[in-house]
Amino acid sequence: MLFRPVKETDLPDILRLASRAGVGMTSLPHDAARLQARIHHSIETVAGRLPRAQQGFLFVLEDPLTGRVVGVSAIEVAVGLNEPFYNFRIQRSVRASREIKVYKNQELLHLSYDHTGHSELCTLFLDPDYQVNRNGLLLSKARLLFIAAHRHLFSSHLFAEMRGVVDEQGRSPFWDALGHHFFEIPFAEADRLTGTGMKTFIAELMPSWPIYISLLPAAAQRVIGEVHPHTAPARAILEKEGFSWRGSVDIFDAGPVLEGETDAIRAIRDSRIVTAGAAGSVLAEASAPCIIASDDFENFRAVLAQPAADGRSIILNEAQRNCLQISDADRLRLVPLYPEENA
Repeated sequence: MLFRPVKETDLPDILRLASRAGVGMTSLPHDAARLQARIHHSIETVAGRLPRAQQGFLFVLEDPLTGRVVGVSAIEVAVGLNEPFYNFRIQRSVRASREIKVYKNQELLHLSYDHTGHSELCTLFLDPDYQVNRNGLLLSKARLLFIAAHRHLFSSHLFAEMRGVVDEQGRSPFWDALGHHFFEIPFAEADRLTGTGMKTFIAELMPSWPIYISLLPAAAQRVIGEVHPHTAPARAILEKEGFSWRGSVDIFDAGPVLEGETDAIRAIRDSRIVTAGAAGSVLAEASAPCIIASDDFENFRAVLAQPAADGRSIILNEAQRNCLQISDADRLRLVPLYPEENA
């Protein structure tokens, strides 16, 4: 499988993926015009024609045997600089009465802009038919090698907004309990509007005062900080790399916002440079699968490599070398696929 930057010709495959993603994948709308604009946006970023506030990279996972795109993932360079990026921040309030001996902890939702200027990992979706052979790990983690290779482009803080709990009918318990009362539109419609870039209505209609979580229905309280079942593997991948939930949630479905310091993220911190040798030569000593990436900015590529027959080294085969488009002595970046293999 080949991880690479998006191309204009990928639109039909990405539109097909969007049709399978369902409600709640705000950044992957089933809308050809919006997806075309997203692809163009990424290409313009690579070409250096956009200011930092508008830069974003869209990547795809391609099956080289068919030429078909079967997954997407992305990085936004700096959110919230052109238009506000909203989250709820959960904060604790303590109230006490000495007279009646009551000491009460309360959690409140505060509308916040905490991630303004931070880089965001987003738009992760893999065709269900390809959720095998560690494809999801490659699709998610190869982005981190791109950040490591071009660290100066990204902020010191990374975050990822996880899809929250939404049922098969597109209903969100959190939205029904809170957002619905202020916007008077279904969750799916609010999700569609933000996916098409319409976000000013959030500031115009969202309450600016803190909201007591204890006043929400039990069903809404239970899903705060929880992810959609299909998103649980993506959350686990990021948490093993060093991301954690620190109390921010999406304002629509209450999905958790995972955060981490960029230089502390395992795949970024522990990636190392190796040199491509002649075909069939040992690339690196390793006893576990590794992600191998070119450091080329305009044509960044990554593949997953298994240990050779000796179980102690990584040797790229001809198909992998062709996917990476490398020659002898080219600079490559390598990191073990799993955190536990770093030692």
